[in-house]
Amino acid sequence: MAKAKKSTKKSAKKATQKTVKKVVKKIVRAAKPKGPVERVGVIKLGENPATIIGNDVVVGQTAPEFSVQANDWSLLQGLASTAGKVRILAAVPSLNTAICDKETRTFNERAAALGDDITILVISSDLPIAQKTWCSGAGIDKVRTLSDHLDMDFGVKYGTYIKERRWHRRAVFVVDRDGKLVYVAYMPQLGLEPNYDEVLAAAKAAL
Repeated sequence: MAKAKKSTKKSAKKATQKTVKKVVKKIVRAAKPKGPVERVGVIKLGENPATIIGNDVVVGQTAPEFSVQANDWSLLQGLASTAGKVRILAAVPSLNTAICDKETRTFNERAAALGDDITILVISSDLPIAQKTWCSGAGIDKVRTLSDHLDMDFGVKYGTYIKERRWHRRAVFVVDRDGKLVYVAYMPQLGLEPNYDEVLAAAKAAL
């Protein structure tokens, strides 16, 4: 009888310990901060599906604030630093690729006719010094290039971060003076350019 009672106590103790462990595991899991969403198959790198970190943004939502680095390595808030203006945000893989080079030069040329109330920010994961060197060689003076290299904050918040290469997928966003997204376009392939006329028309309509 005594043995049976001892065995029952041991079983109860083990059951209690297991329950406690399960509860603790659940609490620990719940306490762990969840990382950004990862999506596969949204876009391809060559013939292979790429992994995109972060969710797409949509027209009508408040544009997420983001931290980037200027060409002099200083940190800045992309939207706060351009408050009061209509913003065109162009995410590109790298300025040292042919399509990105062409896109940035095109926006720089078209910016001359936009006036001071519209600003164009081209964001890539290139180092600030690499962006500065490229801009100097390309004669870029109306478009501002910003680096997301430090922690890919823009890429995660706007759903442009390609995990396999630490690049951005090509996309363009227009943010109005109130910080709302009024135009969103994600290119289905890295080699495709945006519709410049459509982007500029959306920016002008937001004035």
